[in-house]
Amino acid sequence: MPGGQIRDPVDKAFKVREAGHATTVLLALGYPDRGAVEQPKLAVRNGRAVHFRLIAVKATTEYRRHLMKAIVVQDQAGGTAGMTLTERPEPAAAINDVVVQVHASGWISTELDWPSTWTDRAGRDRAPSIPGHELAGVVSSLGYGTTGLSVGERVFGIADWHRDGSLAEYVAVEARNLAPLPDDLDVRVGASLPISGLTAWQGLFQHGRLKSGQSVLAHGAAGAVGTMVTQLAREAGAHVIGTGRAADRAKALDFGAHEFVDLEKDALEDVGAVDLVFDVIGGDIQKRSAAMIKAGGSLVSIVGPVEARPADGRAVDFVVEADRGQLTEIARRVQDGRLRTNIGTTTTLDDAVATLNSTERAKGKTVVLIKP
Repeated sequence: MPGGQIRDPVDKAFKVREAGHATTVLLALGYPDRGAVEQPKLAVRNGRAVHFRLIAVKATTEYRRHLMKAIVVQDQAGGTAGMTLTERPEPAAAINDVVVQVHASGWISTELDWPSTWTDRAGRDRAPSIPGHELAGVVSSLGYGTTGLSVGERVFGIADWHRDGSLAEYVAVEARNLAPLPDDLDVRVGASLPISGLTAWQGLFQHGRLKSGQSVLAHGAAGAVGTMVTQLAREAGAHVIGTGRAADRAKALDFGAHEFVDLEKDALEDVGAVDLVFDVIGGDIQKRSAAMIKAGGSLVSIVGPVEARPADGRAVDFVVEADRGQLTEIARRVQDGRLRTNIGTTTTLDDAVATLNSTERAKGKTVVLIKP
């Protein structure tokens, strides 16, 4: 029954355990198992959606959600060392959700520093939680009212920030956060693209207002985001100066940077004035970069509130947002060879805890294969 649609939930009941007590509640179409939920429910009678109040009924069927493998984190202080591979109930699809059988998940090393990993939208503690926000997989069920996607369809995209994520065999996601994954793209590629690709796209074109002929200073040019920034900016007709460590030079140039600056040895200011700085570092590098921006140029940052602003330009910090149209455009560029992924490490769900606790410096996107 998990993932199935209940045509007449008023006549069905199931038992849930909350605070150690068994409580009989109605199974409501379109809502996950949340115990005794206070908001109105939707039922379907004779093909019509109707509202009803939660009422006590005699349970004739006990509904048990299947268990799945998932990586769980307990508290922020524990970090990745507190990760465990365990079993959790499979999620159910809420209104406008889909449940995705996850085939691959991307991983970002800073996820455990994000408040959304530990709290829900109301700011309430939701630990222990499942991290992971990039995914590729197959739609296994639809929530009530969900349109645009079908059961069995290959998809990729971003898991909701304040809900359990994609380091699990199944994840419930708002359908609007996903896009169809073309048949000729591997799930590892699909899982590596969403956050890195959308961050670069939105930073350059929405927030940075990049135009052909402009110059871009791309910090962290050999990283998962930086290689996307470099490729998209170059394709748009920009002159790209990448930065990083000496060991990053070859990769940054291979992904399309016209020049490279070793931040440990070279003088950043020797680059001269630029139209756009894409900042993934912050701190002193951000301050020095802000002073290099041309009149009317932009400093775009993904590392929190901007501390330094250009004398005669714009400063923007942003959090990436899911966008189906942009995901589709990014996938199309990968298909035709205009865009390459930067996958550094691939591991399995069973080995992920050890891999994500590695002290080695990440060299590109880490991808966890959930369904090898």
